[in-house]
This record gives sequence, structure tokens and C-alpha cells, in this order.
Amino acid sequence: MKLAWRGYSLDFSKKTHIMGILNVTPDSFSDGGLYLEKSHAVERVLQMVSEGADIIDVGGQSTRPGSEPVSADEELGRTIPVIEAITGEVDVPVSIDTYRADVARAALGAGASMVNDISGLRFDPEMPSVVSEHGVPVVLMHIKGTPRDMQQNPIYEAFVPEIMDYLRESIRIAEDAGIGKDMVVIDPGIGFGKTFDHNLEVINRLHEFTLFEKPVMVGPSRKAFIGSVLGGIPPSERIFGTAATVTAAVLKGANIVRVHDVREMAMVVRVADAIKREQVSESF
Repeated sequence: MKLAWRGYSLDFSKKTHIMGILNVTPDSFSDGGLYLEKSHAVERVLQMVSEGADIIDVGGQSTRPGSEPVSADEELGRTIPVIEAITGEVDVPVSIDTYRADVARAALGAGASMVNDISGLRFDPEMPSVVSEHGVPVVLMHIKGTPRDMQQNPIYEAFVPEIMDYLRESIRIAEDAGIGKDMVVIDPGIGFGKTFDHNLEVINRLHEFTLFEKPVMVGPSRKAFIGSVLGGIPPSERIFGTAATVTAAVLKGANIVRVHDVREMAMVVRVADAIKREQVSESF
């Protein structure tokens, strides 16, 4: 299984790939305010690539629980200058983390080559056509509700089947818009409309999402459920908990892990991949 487009090729049969997070926001839950200056953002991107990032994901709007949306102009002002600055500096694909078609269109015009949509193409009806027109991969994530209200007592009748139904419909929307079947990545959306127990269940049952025969991405990095397991420690101290979660995700079938701590998680993924390959070889 691989993604191949615009001179990029991500071969998931060889390794689990790492998406490095760059939030150019003042209020993201873990790294808000650190990379608002363009020079700091570029420096961080170069660092992540040198540490092993296979993809850089640029976001200009916090989607933490309870967050309010910023204007499209604000999101554009935060992301486009950074994307323009980094795409000529790195040889890995740059993803735009947005659910707005206008932001995605501008980002792709500025040099981005991938879209990461937390709504799974649901929040903006123009997004599917923008992705299709540019011929780029798209990450379709599951979310229950919106960032503003998603953690207000999320209830499911059949947890994993409901997530799978949502993703199945997002895949249909993508294909109806002309997005290639081999250009879709799915993400069950850890932390997006899910309780503590739900997040643990997603990781434990991640192998079920491989039935879509699409690359599977997960983004557990520094999230609140890890802090809860570890006694309420702050995001900056959740690196070992993130490492445990990433290891479990790789062994359960993740193809891409979206993380803040690239250097450390690159080492974690390398070892987890080695264990996974040994498990596969022993099954034949």
C-alpha cells in the first residue's frame, strides 16, 4: 500500500510514516504560540524533517475541545506565509490541516500537497472538489460534533461501527467528487468526540479500520487521555505516554502517526516496526 503523487511516494509496506505537527496558532492545547513567528516555524519544520518527519502538517486553527473557530482570513494569514516559506526548503510533502475549502485551495496553491480534514469532508461542501481538482491525498477523519461541543458527553449506540459508517460515507463523498481511491487516508479521530474509554478502545481496535484497505492515520500525541492515565500531568510531560500509545498503534496497523515529538517518536516507530515485521514473518 502506498500514496504516490506529484513526485512524492509514501510506501507503507516499508515503514510507518511520521507526520510532524506544526501549529501556527496562539491557543493549541500543547504547542500554542510557539511557532507564530514565521522564522520560528521554518526552523521547527527543518528540525522535524531532520529528525525523521515524512510529512509536515500545518494548521492555523486550534481544534482542541471547546475551541471557537477563527475567521478564514485569520487562518489564511497564519498558514499561507509559512507554507510558502517551507515548501522550498524541504523535500517532504506539506499537508494543510483545515476543513475550509478556501484555505485548502490557497494552501495547495502556495505549495502544500496534501489536505488533512478533521471533518472527513463534511464541514465545507466545496472541499471535495478542491481536493479532486488538485489531485492530492486527503486525510478523512471522524469527528462527532464540532470542536466547540465534541467533548460534551459524546454518546454512541455502537461505537466502532458508527465511526466506520461515518468514514465509509466520507470515502463515498470523496470518490463521488473524483478523488482517487488510492488518494484517501482514514483517521478514526482520537480525542474528537470521544471519552477516555473511547480513545483507548479506538487504539485497541485499530486493526478493524484496516478493513477499509486505506492507509490508517492516528493522532494520539500528548492528548488528554494520556494525561489522565498518568495522573493528570500536563501535555509537555506526556512523551512517554505518547510513546506507548504510538507503539500500540503501529502494532495494531497504523500507517501514519501524527506527533509533536518527532525525534523521539521516530525511534519508537522504528522499533515498533521491527517488532511488527517479525510478527508478520512468523505468520508465514
